[in-house]
Amino acid sequence: MNNLTKIKIFKPVNEVFEAFVDPSKIGNFWFSSSSERWEQGKTITLRYDEYDAQADIKIMEIEENKKIVFQWGADGEGNVVTITLKELDNASTIVEVNEEGFNENDDELISNLLGNKEGWVYMLTCLKGYLEFGVNKLRAGLVKG
Repeated sequence: MNNLTKIKIFKPVNEVFEAFVDPSKIGNFWFSSSSERWEQGKTITLRYDEYDAQADIKIMEIEENKKIVFQWGADGEGNVVTITLKELDNASTIVEVNEEGFNENDDELISNLLGNKEGWVYMLTCLKGYLEFGVNKLRAGLVKG
């Protein structure tokens, strides 16, 4: 069971890729901070200062300017996320996020899928605002409930 979300960003693919993997940039649209540059085989700690929370991800695969695959958690138990970057021309990129691993038999499946989709749409919207317009104050503004 997976959840797929896409957005078009009017920036070159290398700028979109660097926004994810460069720890000095990720805080402008997603997490507050990233422990280090994302590279295959590394476990990265992501912080959300606003919620006093952190999460580890295991980078499973990186193909520069094309794909990032990671698993939530350092224990090999979390969902797998594939971020695919498709360059349309020198000035725009399609960003596709596919999260896999949802339990089809979970009584909360629909709620989990909807919350997950909401989170990815929000993150991608913040990425678009940051890269296209320099807006970096949207992150952590989503309110649940």
